Amino acid sequence: MKKLIFNILLALLLPLAAGAQQTAPALLDSLTLDTMPAFTSLAEALKQPDKVVKLVLRKQKLDSFPQAIFQFKNLQYLDLSRNNIHEIPDSIGTLKNLQVLQLSRNKIEYIPRTIGDLSQLRILNINQNELYVIPPQIGKLKKLEVLDLWSNNITVFPDELKDISGNLKVLDLRTILINRETQDRVKAMLPHTKVYFSPPCKCNG
Repeated sequence: MKKLIFNILLALLLPLAAGAQQTAPALLDSLTLDTMPAFTSLAEALKQPDKVVKLVLRKQKLDSFPQAIFQFKNLQYLDLSRNNIHEIPDSIGTLKNLQVLQLSRNKIEYIPRTIGDLSQLRILNINQNELYVIPPQIGKLKKLEVLDLWSNNITVFPDELKDISGNLKVLDLRTILINRETQDRVKAMLPHTKVYFSPPCKCNG
């Protein structure tokens, strides 16, 4: 009798497990992701949230990070550049499949610690914002290839940068006031990364 009940439960659970595997999003390669059509309207995207893989909301006069974005569990590419966003919410870490995050030309002052939960992130672009620090959790982004931070106010460069040295190809720190000692320290942490600096300043940062 127990064996019969076990077989019945197994027959019921297997199709559910198979369905879960079928609906799990496959991570796209960089070329496919870059060239695929994007949703450019949040309202349209919300009509079919499971199909939203790429979302581009550039220059839409957004004053805050749209909370509705967290309904898009399959999201792999997000572009919120050229808005007036001041804050990245802690819940950014729930977008587990995100590979590309574009946030240039906003008014963002800090990156939340939960950025470290984006284990698939390859490109992080937050240039032309108002950042002062890079959080230590940046070191958890083992797949990160491009970190674009130029034209910010960054004065803190955590030791954890060395933890992404194996995969990081480009780090852009131009137009940030950084003295020669700090520049040398950053380069030493990232020996295989192309790091772009402006000329060193005679300053303490």
